[in-house]
Amino acid sequence: MISDMTEGNPLKHILLFSIPLLIGNIFQQLYNISDLVIVGRILGTNAFAAVGATAPLFFLITFIIIGLTNGFAVVTGQRFGAKDFHGVKNSVVVSVILGSVVTIFFTIICSLLLHPTLHAMNIPKSIYHDAYWYTEIIFLGLIITTTYNMLASIIRALGDSKTPLYFLIISSIANIFLALLFIQQFHLGVAGSAVAVILSQALSVVLCLIFVKYKFPILNLSKQDWKIKFNRAFFISATEHLRVGLPMAIQFSIIGISILIIQSVCNSFGEDVIVSFSAAMRIEQFATTPLLSFAVALTTFVAQNYGAKNFKRIRQGVNITSIVNIVISLAVAVIMRFYGAEIAGAIIGSATDKIIKIAHEYLIISTIFYLFIGQMFIYRNALQGMGATIFPLLASTLELFIRMFAAIYLSIKMGYTGIFYAGPIAWTGAAIVVSVGYFATFKSIAYKALKNEKNL
Repeated sequence: MISDMTEGNPLKHILLFSIPLLIGNIFQQLYNISDLVIVGRILGTNAFAAVGATAPLFFLITFIIIGLTNGFAVVTGQRFGAKDFHGVKNSVVVSVILGSVVTIFFTIICSLLLHPTLHAMNIPKSIYHDAYWYTEIIFLGLIITTTYNMLASIIRALGDSKTPLYFLIISSIANIFLALLFIQQFHLGVAGSAVAVILSQALSVVLCLIFVKYKFPILNLSKQDWKIKFNRAFFISATEHLRVGLPMAIQFSIIGISILIIQSVCNSFGEDVIVSFSAAMRIEQFATTPLLSFAVALTTFVAQNYGAKNFKRIRQGVNITSIVNIVISLAVAVIMRFYGAEIAGAIIGSATDKIIKIAHEYLIISTIFYLFIGQMFIYRNALQGMGATIFPLLASTLELFIRMFAAIYLSIKMGYTGIFYAGPIAWTGAAIVVSVGYFATFKSIAYKALKNEKNL
């Protein structure tokens, strides 16, 4: 259902919009965790390590796609907020064209560079074969990943966070059954898990397309809409989308690169540390899902109100969401601090006490900084909703260098424990940058709006 967030109670809009996102993100994490759990319990810790060691590479490319499609959807949301419904359709068409070109390019490049990349990541020989084929299959299915994320982000930009959730739940359940089928019955090993991921995402794409056709008239495109003229109007629209999408893609890629570097350093410490770190990272992603969900809901709220020039509502939404995330971050930190070891053991399955202890050690360190990652999400997404991409990009760049320095330098001084401090320190630095950026940007926007009103 389409939701106009330019009127009504801001907290109510954000809460109602974020709940399906939260459930969806939980299922998304279960989607990711289920692969590791199934692989680890059926195929053993070596297979678990193969998937975990290459996950940051898959996340890197996925982050770029998510950043790009979410950036395009910001433009869609702004046009919807301005009641420019023809512009909404134009935005969808432009997004599909640009997204397809980028995805095909990435698929070719990633496949060609996969071998040297895995060698650079210090993938142990004992898990190299499984790691290669898992990643290669995922890369070949990138067009499906892009299509789903684009459809979901466009639907959310129009204020509907429930529809993508329904299909994500179906996809998550399908992924579990398909992974069990391909691994247990067809004996495809780790590669079977990757095939299950792609096929389950394809199911989401089909369901989204069917639902859009019958339930979202505003997104039903005619043949006339698809008759693209590569003229000045098209390039202006494409530039507008790329102006928001590319910085967000770069920002997400920087985050992905930093995680990739940390994983590469982690891989040098052997399979036990790889398994522990992979499990701890999945738990952390799951634990911080509520924080991210509220921030994503805020992006749509800000984008629509920015298009409607309701700047006061933007400030109200950001302040309320910031308080909510502070409360959630403290509660989640307490839970993960005291029950992290049990959760790690449940995910890894046949893990030794040493592996579980290492995973819990990471969680004890990272939970201290959950407050900072929550605020980083809020101010970063608020800036993105306003189409202000400079400060999020600066924050991501800073995060990259902090993670690189901390991971490499501290691992030399402290061993693998030093790696565990890289992310939390980076969150703190990035949170400072985006918070300063938000207040500076909002002050500038409010001043310009007031000046325009006086000139009327």
